[in-house]
Amino acid sequence: MKTITCQAAIADGQGKFSIEQIRVAGPETDEILVRIQAAGICHTDYASLNWKRPLVMGHEGAGIVEEIGPQVTHVKPGERVVLNWAIPCGTCFQCRGGHPVLCEESKPAYVMQRSKGHARLEGTTWRGQPIDRSFNLGTLSEFALVRAAAVSPIPATVSFTAACIVGCGVMTGFGSVMNVARIKSGSSVAVLGCGGVGLNIIQAARLGGAKVIIAIDLHSPSLERAKKFGATDLVQVKTGDGAVQELVQNLKDLTGGRGADYAFEATSVPRLAFVPLMLVRNGGMALQVSGINEEVTVPMPQFMWNKTYVTPLYGDCVPARDFPLIFDSYLERKLLLDEIITKTYGLQDLGDAFEDMLSGKNAKGVILFQEGG
Repeated sequence: MKTITCQAAIADGQGKFSIEQIRVAGPETDEILVRIQAAGICHTDYASLNWKRPLVMGHEGAGIVEEIGPQVTHVKPGERVVLNWAIPCGTCFQCRGGHPVLCEESKPAYVMQRSKGHARLEGTTWRGQPIDRSFNLGTLSEFALVRAAAVSPIPATVSFTAACIVGCGVMTGFGSVMNVARIKSGSSVAVLGCGGVGLNIIQAARLGGAKVIIAIDLHSPSLERAKKFGATDLVQVKTGDGAVQELVQNLKDLTGGRGADYAFEATSVPRLAFVPLMLVRNGGMALQVSGINEEVTVPMPQFMWNKTYVTPLYGDCVPARDFPLIFDSYLERKLLLDEIITKTYGLQDLGDAFEDMLSGKNAKGVILFQEGG
């Protein structure tokens, strides 16, 4: 069983990262070694710089199966695959109930040291010590050792560049509309934040038959992109006192004075977490999609009346159900993936990719490990 030395982005847990060598063990049991070809960049990757421990960064990725463990049957070496960060066990309460994203037993890949005592060692080491992989994937690495349940095949005609973003940003936006909100045809939808996730909310709303799709953002380039993905109305918001109240009034003006049927937050800005409640009508649904973890307070009257507030995880993804649908929609040109990707980078340019994302310059940046993607 060979061990591979490769390059990876390592977060130090204190706000910084470096590109260094790691060692990745070969797969055993239900493990798969994937040669990463492309990895998407999002705000969660930037947040991982401060997760209080070193780790191999990245959670969106696509690549080629390098080697498989003896229990793996659904893919073989040489196959093209996309990685899924919500790795289900398949047997716990949530998995059996049809919600694998909420798996209670999700675990990383391990290598079993079959010597006295059966000690368990991590499959990835850095500076001679075991190191965690972000979301048990660590896609900002030339190789990733993952469990079989993290791996899904991709069609031969889908590029690695397009496929890698399906593993989080596309699935989060698309699934939040299709699987969680289940929007009704002819409805009105407001989307706060028009980055990678927001654009996928917009185009999923278009596919779901929404009649009015209102894109909301600070930046005019982001709004122009949103129009290409299906937004029917654009609202450029301001900052400062009164900005939220002005936004609420704009939304009412665009929805017959009532508010939207559905409103999605996709900004990762804590103070905006509950703004969707103010944008929906009575009986409407507000969804906080960006996964805000900070403590936020909200006046209870914002929930009135009969409003639903949901914080969907990963679009309630079921890979076997959702990934083929996404790829089919892409190949039929109903779902845009290539157009989301603003720029590609090499691993050594990860800092530039973060800067472009944080400035709003990019809808989506992708790290390529091989020329061409």
